[in-house]
Amino acid sequence: MQEETGVTPTSRAPSQARLSWPTETRNERTFDIDQLDAEGVVTEILGEDARVAAAVQACTGQIARVVDLYVSALAAGGTVHYVGAGTSGRLGVLDAVELLPTYGIRPDQVIGHMAGGEKAFVRAVEGAEDSEALGAAELAQAGPHDVVIGIAASGRTPYVAGALTEARRRGLPTALISTNPQAPLAGLADVAILPDTGPEAVTGSTRMKSGTAQKMVLNAISTAAMVRLGKTWSNLMVDVVATNEKLHHRMVRIVEQATGASPESAAEALTRSDGRVRVAIVALEAGVDVDRAEAALVDFPPDPRREGDPSGLRTAADAAAGGKYDAVTEIRGDLRGGRNR
Repeated sequence: MQEETGVTPTSRAPSQARLSWPTETRNERTFDIDQLDAEGVVTEILGEDARVAAAVQACTGQIARVVDLYVSALAAGGTVHYVGAGTSGRLGVLDAVELLPTYGIRPDQVIGHMAGGEKAFVRAVEGAEDSEALGAAELAQAGPHDVVIGIAASGRTPYVAGALTEARRRGLPTALISTNPQAPLAGLADVAILPDTGPEAVTGSTRMKSGTAQKMVLNAISTAAMVRLGKTWSNLMVDVVATNEKLHHRMVRIVEQATGASPESAAEALTRSDGRVRVAIVALEAGVDVDRAEAALVDFPPDPRREGDPSGLRTAADAAAGGKYDAVTEIRGDLRGGRNR
């Protein structure tokens, strides 16, 4: 199973009208792909890939609207559900699991649901994507503050349709990510993100341009949401979890870059802070001990409504220092070319 098409097990030879959306049509630019040498084939493939970014960028407004839904859900204690089959499902799972070490979220805050379950991630489970009931069942434990994001290249996958229908029945916000500009499931979504990536280099191989576009959209949604939820200081991760040596060194570097401290001072501050980047930054910025930094962070937790400082770190550092510096002036100085923050 390459990717979802909405084809039922009893209709393996559908008419061209049934498969008429852009990703299923032939690409005139690659008619000769089988006659080329390796470099020629790669050139044609990458030439098609180069078209993807513009298609995704054209959806900026819709992506931002989904970010707002995502932020509202997590800020209210809800869960973001990605639902997809085949390549689309795998991309949703991938985005969800990578948020844990990168931004320190809990596993239950963003969940990727894939037709066929975990085993389908490495081996196709035939027929799973064709069941609306299975898609609806994924939301059996959904809460009142959750949001559901369907991912389907074709925009018609029954499994995704079932999940979106169930979400709407429960009154939950819904979104759809599809590379079919005429996606039938768009009618089940409060926001539909539909980048028009056109036909694939190899007809119907939606793991290619379509998958790239979906990954770009997911990256933009989840990263923008994490920034709005206060998971960064400037463009530095402040809730990263050191699950390996590389990430431990990154944490030291983050504290160093955020505060201008030496590597030794940054590492020492992290040790005193039990590996918590937020505490180390506030302690160094304010010139206070860990206890005072922690107290300030309790008073000023992350809040997407706090204009200019959703992480709360600048406000907390200012409070911990007893107002010794103006946090707004500090960040403006950074933007004019001060420290790399």
